[in-house]
Amino acid sequence: MPGTHEHPPVPPTSGRATPQFRDAAQRARAGATFDSDLSASADGATGYHRVRPGYPSQVIDSLRRFLPAGTSPTAIADIGAGTGKLTAPLADAFPGAAVTAVEPSEEMRRALALNCPGAEITGGTAEATGLKTASVDVAACAQTWHWVDTEAATAEFARILAPGGIALLVWNTLDVSVPWVHRLSRIMHAGDILRPGFYPAVGKQLGLAGELRCAWEQTLTIDDIVLLARTRSYWLRSKESVRQKVEANLHWYLAEHLGHGYDEGIALPYRCDAFYYRAAG
Repeated sequence: MPGTHEHPPVPPTSGRATPQFRDAAQRARAGATFDSDLSASADGATGYHRVRPGYPSQVIDSLRRFLPAGTSPTAIADIGAGTGKLTAPLADAFPGAAVTAVEPSEEMRRALALNCPGAEITGGTAEATGLKTASVDVAACAQTWHWVDTEAATAEFARILAPGGIALLVWNTLDVSVPWVHRLSRIMHAGDILRPGFYPAVGKQLGLAGELRCAWEQTLTIDDIVLLARTRSYWLRSKESVRQKVEANLHWYLAEHLGHGYDEGIALPYRCDAFYYRAAG
């Protein structure tokens, strides 16, 4: 058809249909390495917060639809809250709610205190939040569920949810259906590319109430995208020579090959997948 063209085929980036680690030991090692290396990096959690994507407004708009009719949450917990990328918009969307950010990383908790000054910040985990039984109307987990023991975390979420409460699991994924983004993900060694249409592993205590799948964009400069690569576990775990190679390849690809200027905002496509659960039974 005149005026149209087809993109070249995009090879698979990952064979994973769902986010996961091989076992609990691998999960613990990866988490400890990520935390310690991010703490030691020059950019730290501040740089992480600036360049890591937030979440499109549809995620919270959809959450409202699954809450009991005519109600607004009075207590919200963001679990594995990181630097507060979802905590802050949840607090803004429901200003009357008490918001608790549960985060095991000390480095991330320091950033949380700056980014979400109105939230109560605690050091628990998804498997052991330290929250009271039936105490929250919303229990959220953004970009984190693949780091947890899903059976234990499911049981914990079901325990802390008040009657009618909603558990929200949400992920951003680079949209590798776009060919240039696919190549970018390979250069960055982005390991969290998940198949479109995936469902997370969740225990029987939670039942799926609905889902949201949408596309959106984050505008970053070349230097921002390089910083984004520095927040990835591959870069954090690599020796200095590998880090320098990754960064040089990113500068070449974005500036020389794609022709972007260093002062230019680049629209980086993402796919967002959100899942809304109620306690079963």
